[in-house]
Amino acid sequence: MWDVADRPTKAPWTIALAHGAGAGMDTLFMRWFASGLARRGFRVARFEFPYMAERRETGKKRPPDREPVLLETWREVIDSFRRKRLVIGGKSMGGRMASLVADECQVAGLVCLGYPFHPTGKPERPRVDHLAALKTPALILQGTRDPFGSQEEVASYDLSLAIQVHWLADGNHDFKPRRASGRTEQDNWTEAIDAIEQFVRGLQSES
Repeated sequence: MWDVADRPTKAPWTIALAHGAGAGMDTLFMRWFASGLARRGFRVARFEFPYMAERRETGKKRPPDREPVLLETWREVIDSFRRKRLVIGGKSMGGRMASLVADECQVAGLVCLGYPFHPTGKPERPRVDHLAALKTPALILQGTRDPFGSQEEVASYDLSLAIQVHWLADGNHDFKPRRASGRTEQDNWTEAIDAIEQFVRGLQSES
């Protein structure tokens, strides 16, 4: 279930990251962000929800666990760390589940790597009600053409003032831009790492 990235032995901050719905904690995306943040001086912990851990053991694909299981898994993860120096989040579904327990668990911050503001192709079903009242300082990294919430769509949502949205130019749900944009996937990933570092350093100055 656990994989802690390389990190300084006395890192003052921990960032716990959960995977998205369809792939585990060891995708290139997850490994790149974990190692990149570790190089910036953060302790980074990745974990897998029960259904994904079972898939790793059996090789059989199954849909994500029901929301209560996902949320309880997050609570167990959070209990493993010092909450005052803990930032939680993750890719897509993992970040959304983190956003649902952030206030309850009183963590220091929230980072979402591509938030699924609505199911793909169904903008009439937004998943944002709890985001209007969120108190935990939050950073959402989002591609401007993310099919789960484009820049135009997100502009219409009532989001808490505690939430910062950092837009990654021409990025899709994995932050990958089109070649014609003149940007690369690595450009957007590096920009996202920079934004996360700045966000967490800001939390540090406030604590």
